[in-house]
Amino acid sequence: MAKGFFQVPTAINEPIKSYAPGTPERDAVLKQYKSYYDSTVDVPLYIGEDELHTDQKRPMSPPHEHQHIVGHYSTAQKNHVEDAVANCLASREAWANLTWEQRAAVFLKAADLIAGPYRSKINAATMMAQSKNIHQAEIDAACELIDFLRFNVEYMSQIYEEQPDSAEGIWNRVEYRPLEGFVYAITPFNFTAIAGNLPASAAMMGNVVVWKPSDSQVFSAKVIMDVFQEAGLPPGVINMVMGDPVMITNTLLASPDFAGLHFTGSTHVFKELWKQMGNNIHTYKTYPRIVGETGGKDFILAHPTAKPQQVATAITRGAFEFQGQKCSAASRVYLPKSTASDILNLVKKDIESFNKPGSPEDMNNFITAVIHEGSFDKLARYIDQAKEDDNAEIFAGGGYDKSVGYFVEPTVIVTQDPKYTTMCTELFGPVVTVYIYEDQEWEDTLTLVDTTSEYALTGAVLAKDRYAIDQATKALQNAAGNFYINDKPTGAVVGQQPFGGARASGTNDKAGSAQNLLRWVSPRLIKETFVTPEDYRYPFLG
Repeated sequence: MAKGFFQVPTAINEPIKSYAPGTPERDAVLKQYKSYYDSTVDVPLYIGEDELHTDQKRPMSPPHEHQHIVGHYSTAQKNHVEDAVANCLASREAWANLTWEQRAAVFLKAADLIAGPYRSKINAATMMAQSKNIHQAEIDAACELIDFLRFNVEYMSQIYEEQPDSAEGIWNRVEYRPLEGFVYAITPFNFTAIAGNLPASAAMMGNVVVWKPSDSQVFSAKVIMDVFQEAGLPPGVINMVMGDPVMITNTLLASPDFAGLHFTGSTHVFKELWKQMGNNIHTYKTYPRIVGETGGKDFILAHPTAKPQQVATAITRGAFEFQGQKCSAASRVYLPKSTASDILNLVKKDIESFNKPGSPEDMNNFITAVIHEGSFDKLARYIDQAKEDDNAEIFAGGGYDKSVGYFVEPTVIVTQDPKYTTMCTELFGPVVTVYIYEDQEWEDTLTLVDTTSEYALTGAVLAKDRYAIDQATKALQNAAGNFYINDKPTGAVVGQQPFGGARASGTNDKAGSAQNLLRWVSPRLIKETFVTPEDYRYPFLG
């Protein structure tokens, strides 16, 4: 039991290393990348104390060199998923009853391991598995995951410290119990940090978790499990299973002990899961918590007073970093007619300065590959359609090639139709669509931005006119959960910009904040009376 009111180390954002030529971190990550490339790994299922290698395996290949095999991962059968649930439930009592500072220590140690001996491993794995250039890997797999772990520990301590007032003769206190059952974490390919945070944030609050990472992220998911194991996370607290997502989900959501879903992925899948949970509601011992961050069709809106160079940079970074494979990526842009030509030409100049898309091992590459063939084919279809349509034109880019890797050129589509397909549909790739509005139609354009998309994740307005900024901030208050003024709509930092959106973009429970952690506890109020009444009569009875 606790013997003190413990203060956790103050969380600060992990400094981003430069990886400039000649730096030790550059040499270390390239050496680790080559080691991964020249070897193969066999990723098991993690169920309780067991690392299970099944007969059913799938290959892992870098998106930028899809014929090269860097390993295989085991896939689960239904009995393995049931075993994962059983191990969760068997581990729950001991983990839930462990004093909170001991749980905190596990994840603080995990953060220090990533900051130190695992930094090059988790970055190189992310470069290999998800085709991120080193800067994108560093800000994601290393810095953001470290920040999630450290800041969440601090938020956890603040949550436990938050207590109700007590009256004379009464002591009121709240304990923040973990959920009664297990949490199901489903994570995406595009952020190693999200893959680590979704199971870890629930586990940190005393929960047990079954984690299904994306098939395209298993290579770096293994490094996360290696870190958790070395940090001392007890077996059975986080169980990792891969395989048929429908079978895994059906098995887990059929369990009476299912207590919560922590999800990042597509809007359609999330809605289907919500419906499935509703259909199963009479099965569950408790109402499950549902937390989801889903799609986005994120906007940049430039006012006539915005500086063209600043708008162009926001578009180039916001739309094309990590090949546009961020749910926050800029994918629809509204430019005033008076400056649109200047802005577009600056964006084209940026694109022309990029190297031809290639491997992240070449650190001169700003753009690498999209994640898999399905994504490549989808993007190619939309690009080809834009080439044919009368109300759209390819202003820059438009090329693609999957002979070696899944390479799609950064592409700018300019349309005359503000409701053109690629202004409304989430593409998840390096394609941005631009609509040019008449300067005097600023107010109408605000309405257009707000009503074009079902999503409401991120958005940005750029302007020098403070009245215009205020007007946009008010008019677009429901259009984005993360709203940026004079910046690109990507790059939320843990501890600074809690992340999440509403409408079809999710439940807006703000990853990287105490709001998210509160979803993984069930408070219990304890009232203790020191002098217990012995007469039922109140004074009014005379």
